[in-house]
Amino acid sequence: MSTPERTHTYAGLIYDSARWDQFTLRDGDIIVCTPPKSGTTWTQMLCALLVHQSATLPQPLTRLSRWLERLAQPIEEVVADFDAQPFRRVIKTHTPLDGIPFDPRAIYVVCGRDPRDAFLSMMDHLDNFSDETVAEIMGRLRAQGESLPFPKDPNLLFPVWMTTPEKPWMDDGFPWGSAFYYMRSFWKFRRLSNIVFLHYVDLSDDLDAEMRRLSAFLKIPIDEARWPSLVAAARFDAMKAIGDEAAPGAHLGEWRDATAFFKTARRGQWRDALSPANQALYDRLSVQRLEPRLKAWLEGGRRAADPKAGAPEEQLGDRHSLE
Repeated sequence: MSTPERTHTYAGLIYDSARWDQFTLRDGDIIVCTPPKSGTTWTQMLCALLVHQSATLPQPLTRLSRWLERLAQPIEEVVADFDAQPFRRVIKTHTPLDGIPFDPRAIYVVCGRDPRDAFLSMMDHLDNFSDETVAEIMGRLRAQGESLPFPKDPNLLFPVWMTTPEKPWMDDGFPWGSAFYYMRSFWKFRRLSNIVFLHYVDLSDDLDAEMRRLSAFLKIPIDEARWPSLVAAARFDAMKAIGDEAAPGAHLGEWRDATAFFKTARRGQWRDALSPANQALYDRLSVQRLEPRLKAWLEGGRRAADPKAGAPEEQLGDRHSLE
């Protein structure tokens, strides 16, 4: 199997993947890789809790684990903050695998979520932007206005997201990125031994077991005496209670209400929120754009299809293997 190559640059209103050019990866770095609203902050919290073995992190999660590509803060400041961390770092990205550096010394933790649930969560997300964040985005658009120029009706925006390319090499994704393309970029290399897959459904159904699986992948021994407190700190209600510390960008004033970032899991609510026409559109396009096992996993988690199952093991360098 070949290794991933960085062949695209991703830039938008609030992000730029070229910022990776000023960042140097270290041995053991953990890169949390997700499309927007697909369990990103949850995965960051899991990794941070496991690295630090404490429900009390050395910094608020919003500062401890930054979105590297986010334009709101100068990249020099973000890099300096990461470089000052003497422990294993947890870096957030929403960029597909073909737009970020691939380093066999790093661990890439991918989290998936049913795209229809993620879409509804993004609608909540847009509605919760602070006035300052909206002004920043409108400034980058060189437009005037008090709200973002997107429909608030999910049934108006959903077909746009599903059929309008965010980038020329995509089929969809406008205005915030393609879940289909993103996951295909990682799925192609799913058997690399430094890429692990989590899923929102699996985390929701058995958080303890999924945290144990992630801990083993990160090669972090489990201290059973501390374990219950770590699992408790990773639960949805616990993260909501510290929204000002856990919500991404909270330290930059990005939200009207940081606790509302953890408003609801939205699991399965697309059945009532999306029209029959939009549900049919998703069914048709998802079959066209996703291979069957990827579609099953993306919609149902590891119990529906295990990304790592069903292939012989090979070697990658002297550190990592391919399943």
